[in-house]
This record gives sequence, structure tokens and C-alpha cells, in this order.
Amino acid sequence: MIELIDIQQEGWLMDEARKLFEEYERELDEDLCFQSFQEEIKNPLKKYGPPLGVLYVAKWNSEIAGCVALTPLKEKGVCEMKRLYVRPHYRKHKIGKVLVEQVMKDAAMMGYTKMKLDTLEKLQPAIGLYKQYGFVETTSYYENPLDGVVYMEKELA
Repeated sequence: MIELIDIQQEGWLMDEARKLFEEYERELDEDLCFQSFQEEIKNPLKKYGPPLGVLYVAKWNSEIAGCVALTPLKEKGVCEMKRLYVRPHYRKHKIGKVLVEQVMKDAAMMGYTKMKLDTLEKLQPAIGLYKQYGFVETTSYYENPLDGVVYMEKELA
């Protein structure tokens, strides 16, 4: 059974979110220092906390399985989905879909009209998931030095 927990304060679940962020970076096999990643790990709520952001940890049968975050962008009404990650042995349970659905629902309820994200060409399952939810490729919305970056966006209802 999937359980999503909206993290709004420090505690053991925040520590679990930090671990998931670090696993995410290791799995990408990329250095995310250009995104101030270490600062983000130290204080995730600075970027993803209320009232303009969210940070979820997903549990599968009481075990920590994944995460997703949402942060505002400078453009009015536009937000960014960040750090969607599901541990490999939980991916068969559709946890990524549940996380994407929840973060899109929250974004719309918070008044955002568009959601953007970036991913890498090598992450074809993620790109497929985003396309299932109506995301389309778009132009770069920030400077990213990595190779094979794919920028996507979706209008929110």
C-alpha cells in the first residue's frame, strides 16, 4: 500500500528525504553542484517548503520508497517538479505515478498554472511517465551544464 507524507518540518522523515535525494544523485551519476544540491540537502524546506512548495516522501508497506518535490519558479504561476525518485525495488508498484499525480494536484490547488521539469535523455522511463501525464518537451528555462538534458512542461487545469 502506498502512503504519501507531506513533510513540513525537520524530523526523521526529513532525514529519509535527504537520503533519497542523495540516492537520486548517485543513480544519475551526475554532479548536481550547479543546482546548489548540497545546500538543498542541508535545508530542503528552504526550497520545497510551504507555502509555495511541497515535499513528499512515499512509503510502500511502511518502508521508505520514494520522493518528489515542488518549488516555484520566477515566472508568475509557474512551478517546477523536482527530485522525483523511487528506489529501484519499488518501481514496479507505480509509486512514481502516485507521486506525479499528487504533486500536480497540489500545484493546481496552490494556484500554479504551469509546471516545468528537467530530466535526462538516459532516463527514458521517466520521460515516458511525464509524457503519460501530458508533459511536452520545451526550451531550456535555466542553465544546465549536463549533457542530454530534456526540458518539459505541462499546463495545469
